[in-house]
Amino acid sequence: MARSLIWSSQSITSSSFLTTSISRVSKTKNVNFFDFQYLNSPRSAPSDCFWCKCFTHSEPIDMSSYMDKFSKRMAMAGLKPHHRIALGVSGGPDSIAMCLLAANWKANSTASSGERRGFIDGILAVIVDHGLRGESEDEANCVSTRVSEMGIRCEIARCEWLDGRPKKGHLQEAARERRYQLLQNVCLKHHIGVLLIAHHADDQAELFILRLSRNSGVYGLACMAFTSQLFSMYAHLHGEHSNSCGILLVRPLLDFSKQDLYKICQEGHQEWVEDPTNRSPLYARNRIRMSLNNLSGIFKNELQALISTCRKTRSYVDRKCRDLIDQTLTITDLGYAVIDLEMLNQSNIEAICLSKFMTLVLQFISQRNRPVRGSTSKLLLDYIRTLPCKISITAAGCYLSPAPGSKGTKVVVCCSVNSLQPSGMKIFPKNAFGKWNHYIPSEVEQIIKDGKSYSDYTIPNPSAVYFLDTTSCESVLIEAKKLNIINKLTHENLLLLQKVERERFLSKSEVSFESKLKNVEEHVNESLQPGKICYFMNRFFVTWILDEKICGESQHCRRCLVGNDSILEVKHMVDADWLYLAKLSKSERVLCCSKTEEVKEDTNVCLDYMILSAQRALSLLKAIPVAARRGLPVIVDSQGHLLSIPSIGFRHCPCLMVSAEFKPRVPLGGGHSSFV
Repeated sequence: MARSLIWSSQSITSSSFLTTSISRVSKTKNVNFFDFQYLNSPRSAPSDCFWCKCFTHSEPIDMSSYMDKFSKRMAMAGLKPHHRIALGVSGGPDSIAMCLLAANWKANSTASSGERRGFIDGILAVIVDHGLRGESEDEANCVSTRVSEMGIRCEIARCEWLDGRPKKGHLQEAARERRYQLLQNVCLKHHIGVLLIAHHADDQAELFILRLSRNSGVYGLACMAFTSQLFSMYAHLHGEHSNSCGILLVRPLLDFSKQDLYKICQEGHQEWVEDPTNRSPLYARNRIRMSLNNLSGIFKNELQALISTCRKTRSYVDRKCRDLIDQTLTITDLGYAVIDLEMLNQSNIEAICLSKFMTLVLQFISQRNRPVRGSTSKLLLDYIRTLPCKISITAAGCYLSPAPGSKGTKVVVCCSVNSLQPSGMKIFPKNAFGKWNHYIPSEVEQIIKDGKSYSDYTIPNPSAVYFLDTTSCESVLIEAKKLNIINKLTHENLLLLQKVERERFLSKSEVSFESKLKNVEEHVNESLQPGKICYFMNRFFVTWILDEKICGESQHCRRCLVGNDSILEVKHMVDADWLYLAKLSKSERVLCCSKTEEVKEDTNVCLDYMILSAQRALSLLKAIPVAARRGLPVIVDSQGHLLSIPSIGFRHCPCLMVSAEFKPRVPLGGGHSSFV
């Protein structure tokens, strides 16, 4: 039975804010290009599943122009039709239109020419069932059926909320995080290195207002990247198959408006599902979307022009940061970085570029993907501009100090172990994901290389880059008005949108902050059993075993510290650890374990070995800055006795085989991204 509810894309219920605050703005004359009818799916769709179908239009649709635009965007990302891709599909008009465009792009290629039966090669639609509504499972099945009829293979990934359903205020954020994790897992399982997401121009406009209300600068106002990367901690576990590319995330519809996508669905005779939560004013994006729907076409065009200008600025800054990384930064395999301040200050780079450079370095060392803003950004900028450097500071999860022997011309950046929110550790069996044999295909490296060549070619000259001297979102808007990118009325309405959403955000933040204070949990180290792998602070892979061959030749390991424990712990180094090494290196067969009352002959091998091991490790440790030592992982027993510092080769027993590899989850700079 068809539902009687009919609505127009131009007549969505508007927010009370715009009714009262922007009523003076002239609205676009609504020629109802599409009306939509909610239909129950003929394939036993759930009763609350709204399937929409366009049934009127007033002008012809040129699908060839949409196909050409999509093909060009794919080429700009470095993609060719023979590459294997995955599509993130929700069943909405955005992702359904993307399915149509991608299927056409694949099927009409030379490699895929000719009549084809069944599914199109090299394309997989991934449908995430969040499990937050009773009908979501049936909806996912319906979407899968419809997309399969386009010739696209489908896989449904279902969320499991083991800790319970997320709270309303954080529901969209939690769902998004889980959705991207599932999309990533499916791509890895099928060895697909490229994931397409159906974000479009209207999404960019919503994000711009959202970030404007959060006081983002020009970098944040550039909104979503055309291409970026997703990184999994499991990618490092697969030997020769692993690489550091991550999954390439491509947004080929950023130049398409929402109305464009409706037109594509109409021409493709496709229905789509509408999630009722997308109309709830509880969520910021929904409120902003309803507000933007009431504004004029001039406003929307000028907003897109402003976003485009911010993106050009970000592309320029990104390029400058890459140059600074190449010229002034050294990354060590012990997890710390060294910045050459002399080279940095000679570069005569704009403040915005220096600030972003420092943000990238600190995000990499701490492996905390959080923006560095406000007073912290100013502190860092003043710090690196002071030559010679004489003091140490803590900022954004990192500890910065003058490099030993550099006379203040270089700075050491290391992870701060005293951070209020430690990165912690994850432990899992070595073969936990072996059944999927996750890895990212090597072709992704070439795709990224080709896409980067195109994006580098489009980076504007400094004379064509604006907003480099802006210090706030308000200054970006003022400068945009001076440059005639936006007019006075658009400027006023942007400020109104910012004000209303900021007030909502601040009132919500106070409640959220109080809630977080009540739920602060003390970080507890997990035990590490032999053969398992610990991912320590998102930076080091640590594992240990007892060498059975050595253990079989002698019983000494069963009487030493190592032999007394089969479950060890991973912690960061403290001052007492290197003091212990210094004391041990001077020992002459003195047993350093209070639990053992006498030295037996069959334990002498262990004692000799750990003394020599301590001497060698101590010489290596002296070359490491004191601040950087504290970020190194150490292995201790259940009583807290030091057994190994794998990064410098110290072991308490020759039977103890320990490794610690510095393999940060997210590479320096966050991986490849393009804002063309």
